[in-house]
Amino acid sequence: MTDVIVIGAGVCGTAVARELSKYKLSVMVLEKEEDVCVQTSKANSGIVHAGYDARPGTLMAELNVKGNRMMEELAQKLDIPFVRNGSLVISFEKTASELERLYEQGIRNGVEGMKILTGDEARAMEPNLSKEVKAALFAPTAGIVCPFELNYAFAENAAVNGVEFRFDTEVKNITKTGNGLELDTNQGVYRAGYVVNAAGVYADVLHNMVSGQKIRITPRKGEYMLLDRGVGGFVSHVIFQEPSKYGKGVLVTPTTHGNILLGPTACDIENREGTNTTAEGLSEVREKALRSLPGLPLDQVITSFAGLRAHEDGHEFIIGEAPDVKGFIDCAGIESPGLTSAPAIGLYVADLIAALAGPERNPQFIDTRTGILDPKKLSVKERNRLIRVKPEYGNIVCRCEMVSEGEIMDAIHRPVGARTLDGVKRRTRAGMGRCQSGFCSPKTMEILSREWKLAQSEIRKSGKASGIITGIVKEDRKEDSE
Repeated sequence: MTDVIVIGAGVCGTAVARELSKYKLSVMVLEKEEDVCVQTSKANSGIVHAGYDARPGTLMAELNVKGNRMMEELAQKLDIPFVRNGSLVISFEKTASELERLYEQGIRNGVEGMKILTGDEARAMEPNLSKEVKAALFAPTAGIVCPFELNYAFAENAAVNGVEFRFDTEVKNITKTGNGLELDTNQGVYRAGYVVNAAGVYADVLHNMVSGQKIRITPRKGEYMLLDRGVGGFVSHVIFQEPSKYGKGVLVTPTTHGNILLGPTACDIENREGTNTTAEGLSEVREKALRSLPGLPLDQVITSFAGLRAHEDGHEFIIGEAPDVKGFIDCAGIESPGLTSAPAIGLYVADLIAALAGPERNPQFIDTRTGILDPKKLSVKERNRLIRVKPEYGNIVCRCEMVSEGEIMDAIHRPVGARTLDGVKRRTRAGMGRCQSGFCSPKTMEILSREWKLAQSEIRKSGKASGIITGIVKEDRKEDSE
């Protein structure tokens, strides 16, 4: 019997796990995929929203603003990049009534420092903005974070503090027992006193297994385009257009690593695994992004991708104990601003379980974490010294992003380490550059094979049926000749 099982190793599940590790509790995270940060959390905009979008009085509004305020200190403690660069919501209308509504809403939510600007004032801040822009809402507290690094940081820090992670473990059924809950999975049965349902687009499926008060999550697909780092200086703030009923619309933003990100679209679908891009979706991204910034260098697009948001019918976070199932804690409907809210969601859920279970504080809790060493940030003297001690840091594997073998080895052997090509890519950026893994994949596979002591045919791109090698050509030819 485990004290608490968290279902889902996305950014909210791992934030909850980290906060729970501050107590003397046995905590386990079950994840149906092969790694942390594989579903919704890996495919979002990386925006730390200011908090003017959510309806005042909602849990979404409260946790958005609280999460925003927590992010700076958290980024320092967990050694992840965070930039408070501010956002602009632009309007093409002569009247700024929608911007005024957002401003008033932001004031009620506790957002600080907002201003409504004229089009010229906005262009003074962002010279590449369209001349059609008539006004803008400026929110200086908005920022950007790397969603992968935030998710991995939560998971690694939780693991160091005793949280267990079980991957490739899919929950098939949940039943209430006399002293807790029983989870039937593809890897056997698990029992816990409390279960946290942080399963993203599957959160309603799990909730509805045990509760008579049903909820519904709709997968809302968003498609994105990513531009090369060479044009990263084209914008410096997060640029939104006025929101619609489907959300904040297509944005243009710098990333913490110097790229430019465009998107997302918003299309409700039925397929909870439907992360394919479409010609129509990417065309919409291009068209709407160009309206905001007509000179966008779209010839520098290096990749496109799609993600799913867990849209709840009432567009509200559902966080709390199910009214008819003691010990079953929902963390459902976590769509935008879920990434921003994640630190506050983790604290909220941990406080709730602490109030129910009454555990003691963990006096050995470690609240800091050091990220993967990046030799590019060292002086030449320091880097040479490092390479003398560990020569792998002098062997560049990914030429686009200048990622060394030493960094990849670090990513593999860290707590909750990488086991796939995508796991290495998201932790180190090996494969995220202009050639999109065309050069570095074979060498990265060799390193994964060597470090995990697996045949290269067992190395996967992202888990499940994503193998790359089916056989060794030279050995096949030798066998044919014999």
